[in-house]
Amino acid sequence: MDKWILIDGSSIAFRAFFAMPTLTNAAGMHTNAVYGFATMLLKLIEEEKPTHMLVAFDAGKVTFRHEGYEDYKGGREKTPPELSEQFPLIKELLDALGVAHYELENYEADDIIGTLSRMAEEAGKETLIVTGDKDMLQLVSDRVTVAITRKGISEVERFTPEAIREKYGLKPLQIIDLKGLMGDASDNIPGIPGVGEKTALKLLHEYGSVENVLANAAALKGKMREKVEQHREDALMSKRLATIYREVPLDRGEAEIAYNGYDRPTLAAALRKLGFRSLIERLGLDHAEAGSGAGADAAGGAGPEAAELRIVRQTPETAAELAADKLAEAEAVLIESAGENPHQASLIGVAIVIGDTVHVLTGDVLKSEGAAAVRDWLADPERPKTGYDLHKAALVLGWEGMELNGFGFDVLLAAYLLDPTGGNDALSSLAAKYNQPPVKPDDAVYGKGAKFAVPDEETLAGHLASKADAIRRIAPLQQQELERLGMHRLYYELEQPLSRVLCKMERQGIAVDAEALEENGRELERQIADTIAAIYRLAGTKFNLNSPKQLGEILFEKLGLPVKKKTKTGYSTDAEVLESLEPYHEIVGLILHYRQISKLQSTYIEGLLKEIRKETGKVHTYYRQTIAATGRLSSQFPNLQNIPIRIEEGRRIRKAFVPSEPGWYILAADYSQIELRVLAHISGDERLKEAFLSGMDIHTKTAMDVFGVQADQVDANMRRQAKAVNFGIVYGISDFGLATNLKIARKEAAAFIEQYFAVFRGVRQYMDDIVAKARQAGYVTTLLERRRYLPEINASNYNLRSFAERTAMNTPIQGTAADIIKLAMVKMDAELRDRGLRSRMLLQVHDELVFEVPEDELETMKVLVPSVMENAIELDVPLKAEVSYGKNWYEAK
Repeated sequence: MDKWILIDGSSIAFRAFFAMPTLTNAAGMHTNAVYGFATMLLKLIEEEKPTHMLVAFDAGKVTFRHEGYEDYKGGREKTPPELSEQFPLIKELLDALGVAHYELENYEADDIIGTLSRMAEEAGKETLIVTGDKDMLQLVSDRVTVAITRKGISEVERFTPEAIREKYGLKPLQIIDLKGLMGDASDNIPGIPGVGEKTALKLLHEYGSVENVLANAAALKGKMREKVEQHREDALMSKRLATIYREVPLDRGEAEIAYNGYDRPTLAAALRKLGFRSLIERLGLDHAEAGSGAGADAAGGAGPEAAELRIVRQTPETAAELAADKLAEAEAVLIESAGENPHQASLIGVAIVIGDTVHVLTGDVLKSEGAAAVRDWLADPERPKTGYDLHKAALVLGWEGMELNGFGFDVLLAAYLLDPTGGNDALSSLAAKYNQPPVKPDDAVYGKGAKFAVPDEETLAGHLASKADAIRRIAPLQQQELERLGMHRLYYELEQPLSRVLCKMERQGIAVDAEALEENGRELERQIADTIAAIYRLAGTKFNLNSPKQLGEILFEKLGLPVKKKTKTGYSTDAEVLESLEPYHEIVGLILHYRQISKLQSTYIEGLLKEIRKETGKVHTYYRQTIAATGRLSSQFPNLQNIPIRIEEGRRIRKAFVPSEPGWYILAADYSQIELRVLAHISGDERLKEAFLSGMDIHTKTAMDVFGVQADQVDANMRRQAKAVNFGIVYGISDFGLATNLKIARKEAAAFIEQYFAVFRGVRQYMDDIVAKARQAGYVTTLLERRRYLPEINASNYNLRSFAERTAMNTPIQGTAADIIKLAMVKMDAELRDRGLRSRMLLQVHDELVFEVPEDELETMKVLVPSVMENAIELDVPLKAEVSYGKNWYEAK
């Protein structure tokens, strides 16, 4: 039997946005509402198996209801841009799922759904309506069920005529009368003042409708009679406004909303763009490929016909035929490993392309005596190699006791520079993008997770050979692109040398005093115990602090704190909710503190202890060079960039990071306000430049200019607000975001941002100019010519265009700051080498560089490090690096 599902897209997106934690994809777009929407849709499709589906959206702010009541929905705040930008992504996702969506000027999503549900009912179809809005309950009938989302969007409450009668004692159509009497603040429907749901239900149980209540007003007592008589017209108007219009002139019908399932490759590509890996895995779309890719023709590929390759599987006995003179002719090398963490990955094999032959050596063969010439060739810095992810390959070989030097050209690194938001740079995808012979995805050859297994030697050799051949074919095409786009220097003078520097740092690692870390852990355990005891005293009882259900009962039932939002277990107790409750009760601050120090204990004490490598006594992080669209590095295995230092307990963890040599020091240097200095240079704003050129505190200067006061009149709150807006401007913050950060009203935040731009006119002019330039060129660049493409910059859709505009403003600032510290790392490595210094660069943590330094080089490094960092690039304002040192990382900060 046919099953129709009609979804209130605007309502569900809104609820998903506020229910889900903040998520962004590789392009920096917010995706939390899209993710919530996607999980709900997939669950509906799996459980309900619909034959017809449609998602209805509100088309705009003005509908026919405004003709009779201009203030309809007048009290609503403007939709946060962090949500607005997600509506186009939701619609793209619906297209990929094969689900129809629709909106119509002058009508609301409710009206579209009301009309379609009427059509379905008349045709004898079963219909399920999914919404977050109880207005829709008026549509319930024997054939129409309405599911209202609860606890965010994770659960729904289904309403049939019986369920409405049981809960409200009403018939479905009386829901309109309920709204007429009590109104609806969210839609600015007035109703009768002072009449809430309880009173409205009592009146309807007695009189049945708004009209009958009004007709019997004389029978009501006291103030109720007065209110009803005085607001008669408001009640009638409110009922009209709450009535869903079910005769919308639609150009959609049964045929247009038929649901026939989704195309796997199309959905896989859409989810990959959104960064929803968990959904890709859940739906088994790991191997779904979307074809050759939109960029294939533009890339200028040579076509999919492959010359016949000869594959030679070398053995320990035959490997010697790969002599030095033969290896000198190698065009590409693939070094294959198993495992994402290069410090723990196992070597699978090597494939080397020479002429029309690919020589394949398994890991064991490469380690054999016969392969000595191959190992020497890999280690020779004078023999450039063209490969894929040479950075990771060098680490894997290093832990196997071999070396990789001579980074010639890296296909993965080039792919990232050419398209930093591409999302899938696997060789299988790159081969398709550049219109080259197909390469099987690794998962299709090895399996995934627990099913991972190296195949038989013949299958393995064929796979490695096809990947090595793809490297050889793709590399020259990428080199041409880099040259054509003016990114040659960015690649060869920054990113490629940096990959070698990173390898050196990662292999070096940073020593960890396990005993100090354990002592820190014991101190945290004492603090946790004391905090728990204090919480129990304030609660008056013991309970499971890690149970949201029990915590919710204590906070909202026993202590009576205001309920902010609900979850599966009844009450939300997430960080955002608790922070908003902090002023109400002392217990809330203690709970937040408990969570902070518990996470420190589990993630950063126990977690780091597990990461100490026994052979070295160090932790060896891995810097991903090809992840962030802004160009920033990303630390993994373990992540040493995220050790929380806003609280003292977090800072103390740094005490365990020590020099690896006795008598040495840890030295740290970090850029001061680098992004704001870059903004001053790029925008040319005279006030910003003046602050940095005079050496004045930029946040105090901003507060002075925005509030119109002298330096001695700037208080701590003014400076805090100025700091928030300074950094907010760099990251494209909205009034919604600034209001959240500062815990102020959106109107106040918007006014503050406007005042900032009125003062710093050069910044506003820069933002206008860069957006105009992006519209013309389709991309923006950093000072070092790193590109970020913005395909939606000229989109007709406002939300897509707005996100692209904000990205255009922010990328040159954030990207240039990332480029500068990378440049400083490359130059610092060269200085250490050229001066013959023993000091070693160990870590990069955002704007900070960390070294270990022998005592006799300390004075040299205290001068050299900030000098190199401050002179990495010349700007109109001075760069400033602050240096400190100590016997551990904590003392060095």
